[in-house]
Amino acid sequence: MSIKVNANELFEILKATPDKQNIMLMGKHGIGKSQILTEFFSAQGRKVVPLFLGQMSDPGDLIGLLHKNEKNGKTEFMPPYWFPTDGQPVVLFLDELNRARPEVLQTIMDLALNRTLAGRSLPKGSRIISAVNNGDEYQLTDLDPALVSRFNIYEFCPAPREWLLWAQKNSIDKRVIDFIAQNESYLDGDVLDGSMEKSPDRRAWERVSDIINGVETQALNDIYKKIVAGIVGAKAASMFFESVKNSRVISPSLLLSQDFESLKSVLATYKTPDFAILNDGIFRTLETAKFTDKKSEATAKNLRLYFSFLEERNAREAMAHFANMFGGTAYPNSLMFIIRWAPSLYERITKFIMEIR
Repeated sequence: MSIKVNANELFEILKATPDKQNIMLMGKHGIGKSQILTEFFSAQGRKVVPLFLGQMSDPGDLIGLLHKNEKNGKTEFMPPYWFPTDGQPVVLFLDELNRARPEVLQTIMDLALNRTLAGRSLPKGSRIISAVNNGDEYQLTDLDPALVSRFNIYEFCPAPREWLLWAQKNSIDKRVIDFIAQNESYLDGDVLDGSMEKSPDRRAWERVSDIINGVETQALNDIYKKIVAGIVGAKAASMFFESVKNSRVISPSLLLSQDFESLKSVLATYKTPDFAILNDGIFRTLETAKFTDKKSEATAKNLRLYFSFLEERNAREAMAHFANMFGGTAYPNSLMFIIRWAPSLYERITKFIMEIR
């Protein structure tokens, strides 16, 4: 039974695990294993060296090539291009470990156990992290139990909410974010064994965003539909464009910044699922945005008016959804924003939570 971890749990594991212990991440392709590791360690000022083992044809690609030392007449391995020669520790990311040729895997054994490669030692403080795909749909190499034993193994299962926060921070197209928020099952689609049929994944949705970003919704014609279908598959593309066509939920940033009275007529047509989508968007916006004091005051005012609107309509399910997000651990910045800038709203939410308990 694999140990499943989301992104936040992975961060805590990386912090708590000593450098000398190796970590192996299992998971599907396209879920952001390499990206999240690179961002985490780069933020600490540590260099990440990715090695795509599935692309290496022989051990020489990993350990370097033999040459004759003219001083002693002996042969030795020249350092490969990636090997740190400045004495600074690195994070060595062994991607596609279970796609590597058996002879390459043999070279990894000593590296994983002793931090040495062809007689050279990695700088003190270096880390080794590997990533493997798991599933019958992949063409994989069986890993030797002795090699596996050198790693702490976790199945990386980043939650859709974590991806949505990342997408908000990285300016992914709002229509993609809204679609995934409403259809989380389409974030990571199932791959059909042996099939060329496309299925969605996180990298694919990022490519969709790159293509449609800046294109007005009414300009998304049949060519765009075919382009997107070639990225995420026909079924996901069809669902995406249907969602875009029928979308009626206003932008959270609009709700937080525009004159609230002008939005009430639209909000009056919403049902509970619409409010849930809007609530999600509000908290993602609060979590990722950087407000000036003046903008914070205006945003806090609209938040209070929005919650009052839900109270006036007796939309208790929508209020409960809002309060549930407020009381969780996924949006700490949002919680601090409300405590600081809308303390009266904090009191009302707290009172509401006590009442429903």
